[in-house]
Amino acid sequence: MKVMLAMSGGVDSSVAGAMLLNDGHEVVGVTMKLWGGDSDTGCCSVSDVDDARRVAQQLGIDHVVFNFGDDFDAAVVTPYVRDHAAGVTPNPCIECNRHIKFDRLLRRADQLGFEAVATGHHARIGRGDDGTFTLERGADAAKDQSYVVHMLDQATLARTLFPVGGVDKTEVRRLAGDLGLRTASKPDSQDVCFITSTGGRETFLGDRIEFRPGRVVDTTGTVVGVVDAVEMITIGQRRGLGLPGGGPKRYVVDVDVPSATVVVGDERDLLDDRLSVRATTWVDGAVSDEVRVQGSAHGVSQAATIRSTGATADVEWAAPQRRVAPGQSVVFYDASDRLVLGGGIAT
Repeated sequence: MKVMLAMSGGVDSSVAGAMLLNDGHEVVGVTMKLWGGDSDTGCCSVSDVDDARRVAQQLGIDHVVFNFGDDFDAAVVTPYVRDHAAGVTPNPCIECNRHIKFDRLLRRADQLGFEAVATGHHARIGRGDDGTFTLERGADAAKDQSYVVHMLDQATLARTLFPVGGVDKTEVRRLAGDLGLRTASKPDSQDVCFITSTGGRETFLGDRIEFRPGRVVDTTGTVVGVVDAVEMITIGQRRGLGLPGGGPKRYVVDVDVPSATVVVGDERDLLDDRLSVRATTWVDGAVSDEVRVQGSAHGVSQAATIRSTGATADVEWAAPQRRVAPGQSVVFYDASDRLVLGGGIAT
C-alpha cells in the first residue's frame, strides 16, 4: 500500500515509519509547516522538521514538506484567539487534528495517489463483526491519544493507519534505539506549537486581543479580587485570581467576558449533574446510551447517559462531576471504556 506518513519529528512517527516499511508498505514521509511565527515548543519548530528529515534519511524513504500555514491559521489559530476573546477555553491540538491532519493532509494524499495516511498517534483502528471500523484506546493507557482523534468517522478511518497504537511507549523507544533513530530519546511534545515557552499564552494573546481587567466575585456577588485579563481565566482555575492567601480553596466556577466578571466558589460549586455538548461527531452514528465520558485529554472517563440525535448531545452524569470548561472537547466511550463512540465541544 502507498502510505503518506505524517512525521512530526518525534519518536512515535519515526517508529511508525519503520513499522510500515516492515509491513511492506511504500512510504513517503511528510512534515507539515503550519506556523510561520516563533516556535520553540510543540511540533512546529525548525529542529523538529530537521529531525523528521534526518529520520526519513535513516529509514531510506523520501521526505517532503507541505506548507499548510494558511489553513492552520484559518482553522486553528484564528478560532483560538477568537474563543479566548469570548471567554471560551479552546483545544487547538484537537482542531489541528480535525482540520489539518485528518482533512487537509488527507485531501493532499488523495490528490497525490496515496491510499492511506499514517500518524504516530497512540490509538487503534479495528473492525467490527459487521465490517465497520472501530476507533479504540491505545494499548499504552498512559499514552492513549484516542481523545484527540475522536472526530474520525468511517470514511476517514478507512484510510488511516496508527502503527504504534498497539505498542507500549517503552517498546516504541526500544525499537527506535535498536534502529539507531535520532529521535529514540527525544522527549514527548506537550505544548501548543504556536505558543512559545518564553512568551507563553499571555504574550501570544496579548499581541492579538485587548485584555479586559475583571472583577472576581464569590457566589453571593461580593467582590473578592481582581484579574488583569478576564480572557485568560478558565473554569476550574485556582491561581492568578488576585485572592488573598490563607483562606479556603476557591475555584473559578463561571466566566462572563461581557461584564468582565469571574465567579469563584468552593469545590462543590464546580459540580454539575449535566453537560451540554455541541458540534458532535460520531465514529459510526449518533448514540443514546449509558456510556463513559471524558472531559480532558488526561482525565479519567466517568459513567454517564447521553442522549443525541446527531449534532448535539446531552450528558447526564451518573454522579455529579466537575464542570467542563466551555470550548473543551468531550469524548464518549462505550461502557467498556475501550471504544470511542464520538465526541463534541462543551457549551
